[in-house]
Amino acid sequence: MNKTAVSTPNAPQPKGPYSQGIVSNGLLFTSGFGPHDPITGSLVGVTVAEQTVQTLRNLEAVLAERGLDLSDLVKATVHLQHLERDFAEFNQAYASLVPSPLPVRTTVGSNLLGILVEIDFVVAERTA
Repeated sequence: MNKTAVSTPNAPQPKGPYSQGIVSNGLLFTSGFGPHDPITGSLVGVTVAEQTVQTLRNLEAVLAERGLDLSDLVKATVHLQHLERDFAEFNQAYASLVPSPLPVRTTVGSNLLGILVEIDFVVAERTA
C-alpha cells in the first residue's frame, strides 16, 4: 500500500506518535483536530461555535498542503463534549463553513479533554 504523510506548521502539531494526515489511494485521512492555535498551542474560543470554527481552520490547513479545501470533503467525524447541549450551535457554525454538496457526517458525544469539539476528515484528492 502506498501512503504519504501530510504535515504543515499551519495546524497544531501532533502530541503523540501520529501524523496530521495520511494520503492513500486518492484519499486524505486527517487526524482528529481540536480548537488549538497552531503557533501557541493555546485553546481558541470558549463557545462550541468558536471552537468549531478554529477546528475547521486547522483542518483546512492540512487540506491546503495537498491543494485541497472544504469542497473536497467526503466524510467528517465529529466528537462533541456535550452532544445534546451543543449540537445546534455546532451545526450552525459547521454549516456556515462547509459547502455543498455536503459530506456525509457522523456526530457523537465523547469525553474530550478540555475542549468542546474534535473533528477528523476523509477528503478526496483531485484528479488531474
